Amino acid sequence: MWQEADNKLYRKFQFKNFSEAFAFMTRVAIEAEKMDHHPLWTNVYNSVEVWLSTHDAGDIVTDKDHKLAAKIDALLPK
Repeated sequence: MWQEADNKLYRKFQFKNFSEAFAFMTRVAIEAEKMDHHPLWTNVYNSVEVWLSTHDAGDIVTDKDHKLAAKIDALLPK
């Protein structure tokens, strides 16, 4: 679940291994580029952490962040 705190949406994702985590990040990167809205994120082995905020709006959470979060959730393996 996404959590909103400190003017950011945050979520941590866990995968089976590094390859799955990196593949997920690649899919997210494509969607983020389409939206011209790029996340702050980290990846360590099978873990990906994502923080979303809109820089153009003063680094606050906007509808753009919620839309990207929904797109990211849709990319998760079923």
